[in-house]
Amino acid sequence: MQRRNFVKLGGAAAALQLLPSIGFSQQGDVFRIGSLTPITGAGSPYGPGMQQAIRMAVDEVNAAGGAGGRKLELYTEDDQTKPDAAVLAAKKLIEVNKVQAVLGTWASGVTLAVMPLTDAAGIIQMNVSGAPTISTLDTKDLVWRFQATNDRFGAAFAEICAKRGFKRPATMAFNNASGLGNVEGFTRAWEKRGGKVAAHVTYEPSRPSYRSELQKILAARPDVIVMGSYLPDTTIILREWFQSGADTRWIIPGWAANPDLVKALGAEVCEGIISVETVSNEKSASYAQFDAAFTKATGKAASTNIYAAMAYDMVISLALAMEAAGPKATVEQINAKMRDVSNAPGTAVFTFAEGKAQLAKKAKVNYEGASSKLDFDKAGDVTPDFGVFIIEKGQLVRRDVVSISM
Repeated sequence: MQRRNFVKLGGAAAALQLLPSIGFSQQGDVFRIGSLTPITGAGSPYGPGMQQAIRMAVDEVNAAGGAGGRKLELYTEDDQTKPDAAVLAAKKLIEVNKVQAVLGTWASGVTLAVMPLTDAAGIIQMNVSGAPTISTLDTKDLVWRFQATNDRFGAAFAEICAKRGFKRPATMAFNNASGLGNVEGFTRAWEKRGGKVAAHVTYEPSRPSYRSELQKILAARPDVIVMGSYLPDTTIILREWFQSGADTRWIIPGWAANPDLVKALGAEVCEGIISVETVSNEKSASYAQFDAAFTKATGKAASTNIYAAMAYDMVISLALAMEAAGPKATVEQINAKMRDVSNAPGTAVFTFAEGKAQLAKKAKVNYEGASSKLDFDKAGDVTPDFGVFIIEKGQLVRRDVVSISM
């Protein structure tokens, strides 16, 4: 993000908060949102853009007269991509800022650490994390996931392996809920197809070398290694693999196999790596509108940060639920409207203003998001499509789109 644009927009938003409330029943009639994104740490390539997208959506809702008769107020914190830091930041948002929703957690470990706090406070939590346990621990149905679960990623990895004719896959996973969830989901999907996984290695974070783990996995002679990893550890593993001269292919989640990986290792090391990431709802009017606004605000296309569209959709879907619930609605009543405004059937809407107009007519709406169609299942999860990218001469080139059903 261009720092000048960020500061300019941030200052404008802060100035707006100082103006008298216009079009709202009273100055104190607000709904407080906490943005908790990874500005620093492993998620830092995405967190600033997510925060900017949340701010853009808040401004859009307020410009349309607010939601459910209330203005949105935004408070922002950095979760540092660390569970302990995220807990402290979440406590501040909940106890000091009195937010009624916490949006934007990225890493599964962070989301899992924050969930007990939001659950105890009875507030809404929205994330882009993948760990399947997030769904099972959400006993109050207050948690909404805008990214595919790791199980769904695993199923996509299995589909890609089958399409490309791999026979002896092995798996390596960072020892946390997200990394293990990816490869466990792959293993289940692969074995369901009648295949076998040649070997599996779980490795610990923050190690200077992974040679021993790499030697163990390569000893099984896999034709492809499926990863559940982050950028820092992936960088070390691939550098040591390239130095070993071993001949194998790699399937890596997009948050680890991205342009920053190519910058760190060079085009030769990364040539042929298969990067898999969910793709936005690119043919929708909502994505076109978001892409134009995000590009204007940051100088970067929305396609450079898949999570930004998800963060934007968090605010829009929440605001539509507020509008559907009506003035003075409780968090519980707003939360109960989330599927009503996002899932079919209903009149398809692509902006908050469109949805608000339809709801004023007592019509049922179906918000088609910028990030996906946003059809939430009973666990509050969505199933986006997956883009299959090959790194060719230092560039990520999309070669396929995979759709799965769960």
